[in-house]
Formats: sequence, structure tokens, C-alpha cells
Amino acid sequence: MAIISNLVFNHSLLVKTNKILLKRNAAYSYNMSTMKYIQLEPQGDIAILRINRPEALNAMNVDVISELSKMIDILAADDSIKAVVITGAGERSFCAGADISYMVNIDPMQAERYATSAQDVINRIDRLEKPVIAAVNGFALGGGCELAMACDIRIASSNAKIGQPEVTIGIPPGWGGTQRLMRLIGPAKAKELIFTGKMIMADEAYQIGLVNKVISLGPDDKLPPEVPKGDAVKEKERANEIAKILNKKLMDQCIALAKEIAKNSFVAVKVSKKLINRGMDTDLETGLRLEIYGWALCFAHEDRQKMMSAFLNKSKK
Repeated sequence: MAIISNLVFNHSLLVKTNKILLKRNAAYSYNMSTMKYIQLEPQGDIAILRINRPEALNAMNVDVISELSKMIDILAADDSIKAVVITGAGERSFCAGADISYMVNIDPMQAERYATSAQDVINRIDRLEKPVIAAVNGFALGGGCELAMACDIRIASSNAKIGQPEVTIGIPPGWGGTQRLMRLIGPAKAKELIFTGKMIMADEAYQIGLVNKVISLGPDDKLPPEVPKGDAVKEKERANEIAKILNKKLMDQCIALAKEIAKNSFVAVKVSKKLINRGMDTDLETGLRLEIYGWALCFAHEDRQKMMSAFLNKSKK
């Protein structure tokens, strides 16, 4: 009942909260031009967020985590954004996880602070009221896999490599991997991946339910012409061009999905996300009761009446 009360209470404060968040948005807006590692590309009512550290396979050091945290605040406060796509800059990596060059010499207290800050921002992505799609291009390892798992939907390019390899460098997953992975694919498979530290390709990730869809190149895609065998330079250039084509196809698919979601009632989608997330951590009876309250609360929003009336008017024509 406490959860239900909180849901009702939060709904009653929605307008006031949004005004506060919009003020926070204005306060953060000046930081966007100074961000080095996080890029934000608004496209109408959706936003593309890129981790921009390709020289390190988009690994998340302390600065990346700090900038990502600020960007999540901006996205949370902007009511014009209905859905978010998170990806990595370049074609090689979504996010290679934590920065090993930083971790190698830190002590346990520093490690705790590092993991706490990373978990905080990843948890806030999980709790973000807007749907979040991970466009997994290339490596999604360790913290990169954990970041992707915090997103609502994961779409991967066929060249994606996904895993939790932390045990191969002497640590367990620390940014949510031991908890979210088992919830997504079951404890037995999660233990296999975590205990072995192996990477899996996108097709296997799809088969076990870790990603929703895999984007591949097909006969209709215009690929660069073949190059003479043995010409390593031209072979590499062609491979890079193919990777760019695949990544563009991945992003086009993710943007199309985000737009499909954004055309629906933002309130209904937001409530649905909260109900699903809360329902995973409670019993069925409580989850069903929460669903009734969430369903009923949407009847207080003008979106519902307008969209129902439009549907009825359309069906009469």
C-alpha cells in the first residue's frame, strides 16, 4: 500500500515537479557546450545521446560518468523529449565499460566511490520516465553491458560483442551486472556468462533474450565494391565503410522505433514503464493492484480523452 500511496502522491505533484525540473534544465543548459565526452543530438521529440570517447572504445572514466549524470538530468527535465537513444561514437564500440587504466592503481575506497557514481547514473537511466533504447554498436563489455541492460530496449548491430568479462581482470561486475543480467536472462545463464567472462555475439545475445533485435546487412544494402585480395589498406578501408553502413542502419532502426513510441501518449508510456519496473520487484497481487491505480490515474490526464475521442471519430468515418 505504501507504493500505491507514493504513486498517487507523485501524480498529484506532477505539474509542480515538472516546473522545478524545467528550471534545473535551464541551469544545466550552459554545461552542454562544455561537455567533452557526451554528445546530445535532439531530433524532434526524441534525443540521441552518444558517449564520445572512441579512442578508448567509449570506456567510462570519472569524467564520462560525471557528464553522463548531468545529461540525464537535462533529459529528465525536458518534457519535449519523449524517448532517448543511447549509443557510442564511432563504429567499434557502444561502451567498453569501466576505464581499466584508471582502475589499475586505485584502492578499495576509491573503487567504492567509482562504482557508486557509475551505479547511480545507470540506475537513473533505468528509472528515467522516458523510454530509453540502447543502440549497441560493437563492444558492450562490463559497464557497457550494464549500461545497455539499464535501457528499456536493446537493439544490436550484427557485429556487436557483449559480455561481463570482469572476472578475467580480478573483479566481479560492479555496476549492476550481477543483478540485472539474471533478471533478463535467468540466473543460470547469467552465472555462465559472468563466471566465464566470455563475450557473445549479437545473434547469441538475441537467442538468450539479452537484446530485442539484431540489425544485419542484406542484399538490398549498397556495399562498397570488392577490393583486390592482399591489399590490406584497401581491405581495411572497405571494412570501415561497411561498418559505417551497418551503424547507420542500426541508428535508423533505433530512431524509427523511438519515433513509433513517441507518437503514443507520453503519460501512458511513462506509467507503463514505472509499472513494469516496480512489478519486477514485487509479488503478482501487488503488481496487479499497482496496475489498476496506474491505469486509473491516466484517466485524469487530457491525453487519454483526446486520443480516445480521436479514435472514436476516426472509426465513424
